[in-house]
Amino acid sequence: MTKAIVFDIGGVLITLDLERGIRAFREELGYERISELLDPSHQKGIFGDMEGGIISADEFRAKVLEESRPGCTAEDVDRCVLSILNEVIPETAAAVRSVYGKYPLYLLSNNNPIGMKGCLERMERAGIGGLYEDMFISSEMKMMKPSREFYLEAVRRIGLPPEEIVFIDDSLVNVQAARAVGIDARWLEPGMPLSQLLP
Repeated sequence: MTKAIVFDIGGVLITLDLERGIRAFREELGYERISELLDPSHQKGIFGDMEGGIISADEFRAKVLEESRPGCTAEDVDRCVLSILNEVIPETAAAVRSVYGKYPLYLLSNNNPIGMKGCLERMERAGIGGLYEDMFISSEMKMMKPSREFYLEAVRRIGLPPEEIVFIDDSLVNVQAARAVGIDARWLEPGMPLSQLLP
């Protein structure tokens, strides 16, 4: 029986536009290596290091600016990072609100301090901010999906048997890893409405 729901953020609550982000980094900053770093599920290089809490947001900004056009600023870097994020679509917001109050809700995301701020602002605008009991964010916890430790720590903090926790993610690799520790993980396939996977 389901007793809690955990949502991934990027690709589940907020869709991503990686191509727009790559364009922004190249056109606004002249930073050409961005396509090597961005991935729908698991970022690489310095982006992955920021999401894993290995480097800070300031260190990330400095590393990007080292290879960007002269005159670019930290604010420009943040704007390019945030350009990856779309707004929450109304159907997704409605799906989240439909289970709020029936189950405790949580967030579990490979995310970074710059992107997370943007995600929270977009969720607030969509009326689904502040609905969550806890947030498990990779850069804060220094763990990343699909590591077993990340899921086990989330289960420990939620305080329920893993089979009573529904976890929804758009990455099949992440879903399979969560299932391996006993979580009722569900794969949000491309184009699938979130409401279809909710208990």
